[in-house]
Amino acid sequence: MRSETSSLAGPTPDLEPTFASVQSQIFESTDVAGRQACVSLRTPMSDGTPPGGLNLAHAVAYDQIVNVVTPRKPGAIRVIPGDPENSYLRRSSVGSAGIVGVRMPQSGPPFLTDGQILILKRWIALGAPRN
Repeated sequence: MRSETSSLAGPTPDLEPTFASVQSQIFESTDVAGRQACVSLRTPMSDGTPPGGLNLAHAVAYDQIVNVVTPRKPGAIRVIPGDPENSYLRRSSVGSAGIVGVRMPQSGPPFLTDGQILILKRWIALGAPRN
């Protein structure tokens, strides 16, 4: 799979459509294009609550995003296994119409590349397994 995705992933050539890869390459790592690691933007506030109620720390990220309603938009599910088009995480990463606020990351560009988003979509389309 790596050889198939490495040319798509741009600044994250090791990114694969698995949760472990998305966690390490997108959520936990700053890429060579300068996009900040998601966890660095989701540092818990003084009361321990992460911004937007989303904690992407290694131990809890999966349970924070898969089949979980986002408090930012009532009824919107962060990741709907098998349905990347309606998954709010994907929609907010591309800046789709109907998201609340601005495209992720809220700090602005650089954003995820088209290739990174395609691999994220593929993981969701495969059922968003905890792999």
